[in-house]
Amino acid sequence: MKKLIAFTLCSFATTVAFAALPPLTPEAQEAATMAKAKSAYGDKVGAYKLCLAQNKVADQFRVSGTPAPAACVAPPPFVAPVAAAAAVPAPAVTPAAK
Repeated sequence: MKKLIAFTLCSFATTVAFAALPPLTPEAQEAATMAKAKSAYGDKVGAYKLCLAQNKVADQFRVSGTPAPAACVAPPPFVAPVAAAAAVPAPAVTPAAK
């Protein structure tokens, strides 16, 4: 019973805390986007390094006559994401035809 009450109170407190948070500023949103992009790039690099390690081990145990493991594809260099507002150009205004 005590666990149920504690869980209910913690859930309520968490809901209230998240509901009270203000929206992110543009700078904070940009920093969050950059962190998300860096994390995604780090995942790609990690997958590439894992592929290299797996191929190295596979080559050690490969029986002659069997095909070599698939080649690993290196991730491209990190490119910072551009701001959404800067990426979308404003539509051109055309005069109405008479």
